[in-house]
Amino acid sequence: MPAEAILFVDDEKQILRSIERLFIGSNYRVLTTDDPAGALEIVRCEDVAVVFSDQCMPQMKGIELLERIKIISPDTVKILMTAYADLATAVEAINTGEVFRFITKPWDNEILMAIAKDAVSRFTLTRSLAHADEATLLALAETIELKDPLTQGHCKRVAMYSVLMAESLGIDLEIKRRIRFGAWLHDCGKIGVPESVLNYPGNLSPTEVETIRNHPKWGAEVVRLAHMAPEIINIVLYHHEKYDGTGYPYQLKAEVIPIEARIVSIADMYDAMISDRPYKKKVARDAALLQLQRQQGSALDPQLTDRFISLIRDHRELEQ
Repeated sequence: MPAEAILFVDDEKQILRSIERLFIGSNYRVLTTDDPAGALEIVRCEDVAVVFSDQCMPQMKGIELLERIKIISPDTVKILMTAYADLATAVEAINTGEVFRFITKPWDNEILMAIAKDAVSRFTLTRSLAHADEATLLALAETIELKDPLTQGHCKRVAMYSVLMAESLGIDLEIKRRIRFGAWLHDCGKIGVPESVLNYPGNLSPTEVETIRNHPKWGAEVVRLAHMAPEIINIVLYHHEKYDGTGYPYQLKAEVIPIEARIVSIADMYDAMISDRPYKKKVARDAALLQLQRQQGSALDPQLTDRFISLIRDHRELEQ
């Protein structure tokens, strides 16, 4: 399998030379240019997995370059390299979906390499989803879970609970199938969240919290680029919205949140409570169900939560 191509664009040639030295011996094919117009031509002619672009270049700002690359090659993952003075610009670019991540200059080599790895994984995931069969979808979801060992089996269990709910609601067979796929992939955006953040046992910084809160948008972009069904996109994008409008990423409220996302949200919260996580210990089934009851009308759809609690109590065999 050929090495994935990573393109670095910076008007300072010494920076490009240092990057080339850094990636010697890596599994990637590193391309460099100090000319944004040349970068566009490379992306037109090459299958580029990731582009790292400096923000402050005299010929063209990095964000403008990355916007143009998005049109030419939608699957290419875009990273902005920026000085601290432009940090607000970089954060805004992430929040609007224009870039996947940013890295500040001067950078830490380990952080840069980790971001490159995550970005290539995201590119590979997008391409894989576009041609995946059912078994491959599950395998991809389980691969993503390896970033956080304590979540092993989470996507399968969330899918099981979600499909059980869909069946009880008499949901159409094809939509039920899409709910299963969406539940498998609901956390696929976490491929862009560093393991050090996912597995940190203490309180996260505001920047780290914001990184985690971006994972629904990152994941939705992946499944959208893979041309997956609307219900799957809805689950990935909206599974952290809350019934009272205090969730993320868009603070949707009540029935404005698609029903498939409301279903998976309940299943996701329940399984998270009955499983160990780096930041908390699991609780017993009855304690978890009591917590769900307390979240009715705030985080969770009250009617769907009632139905879910009844189903779990009727299916003792689902206990871990």
